[in-house]
Parts: sequence; C-alpha cells; structure tokens
Amino acid sequence: MKHLAPPLSLRSLRAFAASSLLLLTLTSECLAKPAAPEEFDADRNQLIALILSQQLPAQHFSHEALDDSLSRKAFDLYLRQLDPRKRFLLESDVKQLNAFATHVDDELSRGNVVLPDAGMEVLNDRIQQVEKLIDPILNQGFDFERKEYLEIEPKKLAFAENIDKLQDRWRLSLKMQVLDSYFDVLEAKGKEHPELLQQIAPQHHPAELQEAIKKVRESAHRALSRLGRQSRQDHYDRYFDAVARAFDPHSDYMAPTSKEDFDIQMSGSLEGIGALLREDDGMIKVIRIIPGSAAEKQGQLQAEDTILAVAEKTGEPVDISEMRIREAVGYIRGPKGTEVRLTVQKPDGAKRTIPIIRDVVQIEETYVKSTVIKNGQTAFGYLRIPSFYRDFAAQSDGKETRNVSDDTQAELVKLKQQKIKGLILDLRNNGGGALTDAVQISGLFLPGGPVVQVKDSQGSIRVLDDEDPDVVYNGPLIVLVNQFSASASEILAAALQDYGRAFIIGGEHTHGKGTVQAMMDMNKNLPLLQLQKYNDLGALKLTIQKFYRVNGGSTQYKGVEPDLVVPSMFDYLETGEKFMDYSLPWDQVDDVGFTQWRGDRFTVESARQAGKQWAEHNATFKKIQQETGKAKIRAKQTNVAVFVDGMWKERMDLAATRKEAQAAGLLQEEDDDNNQPPAAEKKLDEVVATDPYIQMSLFLMKEKAAAGPSVGASR
Repeated sequence: MKHLAPPLSLRSLRAFAASSLLLLTLTSECLAKPAAPEEFDADRNQLIALILSQQLPAQHFSHEALDDSLSRKAFDLYLRQLDPRKRFLLESDVKQLNAFATHVDDELSRGNVVLPDAGMEVLNDRIQQVEKLIDPILNQGFDFERKEYLEIEPKKLAFAENIDKLQDRWRLSLKMQVLDSYFDVLEAKGKEHPELLQQIAPQHHPAELQEAIKKVRESAHRALSRLGRQSRQDHYDRYFDAVARAFDPHSDYMAPTSKEDFDIQMSGSLEGIGALLREDDGMIKVIRIIPGSAAEKQGQLQAEDTILAVAEKTGEPVDISEMRIREAVGYIRGPKGTEVRLTVQKPDGAKRTIPIIRDVVQIEETYVKSTVIKNGQTAFGYLRIPSFYRDFAAQSDGKETRNVSDDTQAELVKLKQQKIKGLILDLRNNGGGALTDAVQISGLFLPGGPVVQVKDSQGSIRVLDDEDPDVVYNGPLIVLVNQFSASASEILAAALQDYGRAFIIGGEHTHGKGTVQAMMDMNKNLPLLQLQKYNDLGALKLTIQKFYRVNGGSTQYKGVEPDLVVPSMFDYLETGEKFMDYSLPWDQVDDVGFTQWRGDRFTVESARQAGKQWAEHNATFKKIQQETGKAKIRAKQTNVAVFVDGMWKERMDLAATRKEAQAAGLLQEEDDDNNQPPAAEKKLDEVVATDPYIQMSLFLMKEKAAAGPSVGASR
C-alpha cells in the first residue's frame, strides 16, 4: 500500500537533508574505492558475505531478491572487472567460471564464498602465461607494413578460443603500442628536427624504434607484475562490490579506508587535479571535473575520458588500466605546483596526453557567479551555479559558512538592482549537492508549494515543500542544462519546468540520477566480542530513496528533457543513467497539487521554434553538429588499424579535427609549452560573450522583451 506523508516545512527539510540519509547523496560522482586490509581473514569475509546477503535485499530501494537472476547480474559485473579487456581469460576459463553464475546468492547466504578464489587462480595463471609471451613477441619484431586491425571495444570481443589466439591478440596489441610509442618519440624529436617526419616508416629511424620497443617492454612487464600482485582480499573486495552494484550502479561495497580516501567532499578541497573518478569495467574513467580545480582550468580533461597512464613531468608513464582506483589515485595526486601528465582516451577513441599542474581547488571558483549583459538600454542577467554546496559538518558545529542558497539569493538581489528584464540560469555541468538547496533555490523563483517528492523503500512518499511565499525574482527565466547536470540540478530544473516557470534549453536529456544513497557502517549492530574479533568490515553504500517531480514523473533514468533541444559537443556520448549497468528504471507516482506560474514567462512552442531557427543559422552550432557527427563515427570505429600508414593517417586526421575544433572555439586550445592561459581564468563576461548557448538564450530574451509580458501562457 502506498502512503503519502505530509509535506515538509523548510525547518524540517533542513533537518531531513542534514541527516545521514541525504548528506552523501545528491552528487553524481562515485568516491574512490578504499584500501583493503593487509591480511586475509576467511572468517571476516564470511561475515561480510552474510551481512551483504541480508542487508542488500532488505535495505535497498528495489527490495530485489538475492536470487539466481541477481546472481547472474553480479557474476556479469564480476567477470567484467576480472578481465575487463579480455586480454587474459580463454573461452574455457570463462566456461569454467560460469558454473558459479547462478550460485552467487547461495555463496553469500551460506557465507561460503568460492568464486573470488577461483577467479584469482585462473587469472593469475593466465597472467603468468602472458608475461612469458611478451619478450618473444617483441624480440621477434613486427611487419609494420602488414595491414592488420585490432578490435579495441571489449563488448565486441569474444574471449580468445585458445592460447594461440590469445598470443596473436597480444601480438597485435604490442604492435599497436610500439607504433604509438614510436610516433610519440618521432613527433617529439620532430619539433626540433622536422626533417625526421618526412619519412615516418620505422626502418628509417631504427634508434627511435628501439626506444619505443624498450618503453613498451618495460611498461608491459610493470603492468603484468602489478596485476599479478593483487591480493586475495582485493579479489574478494571486488566480488563484494560487484554484488552491491548488481542492485544498481550507485550501490557499493566499500572496504576499510583511512580518511584521505574520502577527501572529496561536498564542501572541501582536493589537492591534485580535481577530477572525480570511478572504476568502469576495470578502467579508470572521469565522472566529473570539479569547479575551480586544476583540471577545469587546464580545460582538456573532460567527463567520460578514460585515463590509461599517468606520468610525472619528466617521468615514464605508468599504465593504470585495470588498476584499483585507490592505487591509480595515488599516482594522480601529488604536491601543489607539480605537473602530472595523463594519457587519456577520449570517448571517440582519440588518445591524448594532457599536462595538468596540480593545485588545490580554488573554492572561490565553486561559488555562484553572476553578471549583467547589456543590450542597449535593456539589461539581462546571467547566473551560474557550479554546484549545490553546503558544509553540513561546519553548520552542525555552529560555524557560519557559505551555502549556495544564500549566495544565489544575494546575486539575484544584485541583478534586480540592475533592473534586468530576464535571467539566464546556468546549471550545466552541475553534478548536484545538497537537496536542501535545490528546494530553497526553487523557492527563490516560486511563491511556495511542493518542489519534489521523495519515495523510500517502504513506499512512503514525502513531499518537500517550500513554504516561503516570497519570490525574489519573478521575471522571464531560461535554464541551461546538459548531460552532466545531475541530481539536485535536475530537481531544480524539473520543478521550474513543471510549474511553467522557466524555459529549459539543453541536450536531449540531463544525467538522470534520481536516487538517494546512504552509508551503512557494517561494524555497527554487531556483538562487541564479535566486532573485536575481526578487522574493520567496511561500509555499504546503498540506494534507499528515489526522487519524483511534482507532476509524478521520476527524474531517475530519463532525467529532464529540455523544452528546446540544441546541438551539443556531448551528443555522441553514451553518458547518463540510462547507459549505466542495472540502473533503476523510470516510473511515476501520483502528481501533487500545484498551481502553474501565472507571472511573466515564455510561451514554450513559440520560443522553441525561434530557438531552432536561430540554431540552424548559427555558425557555431553548425560546427558543433559537424564535429559531433565525426566523433560519433569515430566512436563506432573500434576496429583500428595496426600498421604504419593506417595508424599515422588516423593520428593526422585526429590532429586536424582537433585543430578545426580549437579554431572554432569548441575545444580548449593545446599548447606545447603548457603556457596557454587556463579556461577558468577567463572573465565571466568573456565566457558569456562567446558561449553559443548563452547567446541563443540572450536572443530569446531580447525577443521576449520586445514582445512584452506573456502571463499564464500554456505549455
């Protein structure tokens, strides 16, 4: 039976949001997986298995049974993280492990876990076999003129039929790595000696070829040695994590850790590059770039990039593919002012080395910012909210700290003093934050009323209601979103859209994270003697609630669909909740009573048509469509050339494409000496003047101002 709880007042909302249920939840990022205990304790792992078997079905929002169906999901995730790029296991190995596919539930409920040991044993055997192949393959050399191709998308690959097929897969992979490294060496030397690039075939540059082979040999042996050193506990931790993620992608088993593994906080700073990472099928992928961070200033690292290798400025790259995220982060972090070089693979397959000067997050850059755009005698406002920040810990200690709601209200007051005739609210790349602020900021534009519904795992629904009837800004409003607008951003945009308060512009959808996670300490509620017997058991992060709009639809999976869909450089990316494994589905509940905005607002259909026409004739949007079209084609071409002419042509084509995009202002310019002024240092007015989405919004605002007020228009 569904129960509808009464609306929450602002006072009770603040208490509700500050609770452990909501403190960690409205960000789209996944925290780094922490370090495992040094010693393996079978009894301790048996206890973890039993706790997971009981708590996941009981506490998770879905209440999905831990049965054969869920076992298959967990096994699928486990196998993909065991050998993510299908470089080690044979078909026979997978067939052997498949015997466990429907027994994960039985293993956990009995506390008799076997699969991680079986997987570790077969993987280590294959790693040892592969390590013996490396030197003979490299010593034999390659026919670099022979036209060969290598499939690099694991989902399109089958596991190798036998050891000979596996050896040939490694031969092609090493050949590609040697050519990649050779081209890197040749281009680096070609900057001072351009004549070297007149003949690119390896036979013309034996010294450079040998240098490349040496680098690949050392890198391959280091990577294989590291993989072979993974502890038994590492394998168990990954297995437990696969079980949790089978319920949904935001549920995790977190092994014990020290405080430094959790230093990415809603209101804190990170000394390093300032990017949130996650393990994705054994690879290290960028989830989000933190506002005010070194990575944002540098401008080239982006969400959905895969980090392949890490190097200090003058050091050799360390291959971090298939590395645990806590270990990878150890290479990426470093003292402020030092340079780290990341070798990344873009979603379209392009590889790039990105130099970033490590720094702490510049907190000032994470705060709300605004500016006034003048059009003759008419003024329009632009307001950017990078994240929904609030320091709950400091607040609970009675300290006065900044929060996004107060800052937004202050900026709105300043803009109103400039007599603005319209406002552009920018939520692009805003990964979320405090739920409290999503509700309070909605209230700055609405005369009170419900903002969002929160459903718990028992089916009870709470309506989070802003009871303040005051409206700080009541003029025309445009909201900008993209695929990286998530959680609290989606709640705000959805509420303003449902009320008819704002006209939403963006890509086809926002991120689609409409769930709430809570952290469960697995050491609690255990008998004291039993707790003392074992090392720390870790924690379980699991999904416990789901968000719904005031119209009843969930923000989960679908996200927010804009009123006007415009071309974006992210159009080719398969990013967002709908592309994540085993994400919770979209559904709906009853709507709640709310009154449509009757003040000045956009007429949706006429604004949509005007915006489409503007985009069709805008040179930048035309270029964006061209570039994303090319990127989409490249992303699907995963069977790559592994011969000199083919790889060099692809390299040159990608370089030319990047230069075109940079010339059009669609990509941050690259500078060989790393002296290019970082993007984040541009003045806000300069960003506003060159951003096509803001310029489109400004065009619509001008049209709206010229047409006069439109009150109570139908959506």
